[in-house]
Amino acid sequence: MSTPVAAIIGVGPGLGMSMARRFGRAGFRVAVVSRSADRHPGYLADLASHGIAATAHTADVTDPARLAAVLDDIAQTGDIGFAYYGPGPTTQDIVPITDLDIPTAQSAFDWVWPAVRVAGTVLPGMLERGSGGLMFAGGLSSVRPMPMLGQLALAAAALRNYALTLHAAMAERGVYAGTLTIGGLVERGDIHAMVTADPAKYGVAEGHTLDPDSIADTAWEMYASRTRAEAVFDVLGG
Repeated sequence: MSTPVAAIIGVGPGLGMSMARRFGRAGFRVAVVSRSADRHPGYLADLASHGIAATAHTADVTDPARLAAVLDDIAQTGDIGFAYYGPGPTTQDIVPITDLDIPTAQSAFDWVWPAVRVAGTVLPGMLERGSGGLMFAGGLSSVRPMPMLGQLALAAAALRNYALTLHAAMAERGVYAGTLTIGGLVERGDIHAMVTADPAKYGVAEGHTLDPDSIADTAWEMYASRTRAEAVFDVLGG
């Protein structure tokens, strides 16, 4: 049997790379996927330094044809035994929740549809083998009203519910699904770098950060034990 592959989709220097290292250490080959190839040499060198075999692939998750082609390329190297969907929302302009119209609300779901595409691509093989897992990263607005996030709150709630419902549907079929609900700045990530570079504009990050290695350890425990479908990481307060 070939070594199973962990597809880390939407990889960045924070949580995505922590997930790649953690599942790589657990014995998976790793395939990292991001919109730009600029960082790929560094990512591959980092993983190699940890003794992890890895490949890198370029795809914008909002491009269905390219995403499908990359997932097919990854599957040629071995069965995809785990897929992590971690890109951030694509919507840039937040509209107050009280001002939402239907087109604006619909636009937020451009972040959700690729997650469904990924699942639809990898799940048939996982279900046939009776093993494997999916994990999604979402935001705290999926569990707590956060009006300042406008239309993104709708998409976050949908992604969370999709993951939890998949978990319930596959619990007796050997395939896991779970979600990581993130409420804080993930250290080493791009948003963390942006905020810490301009505290006058964004505020002080101290006390509101999360260690991506700790999140990835929790993700591995969830996948391995399969006893819970969600972990909430909240350093923003109630």
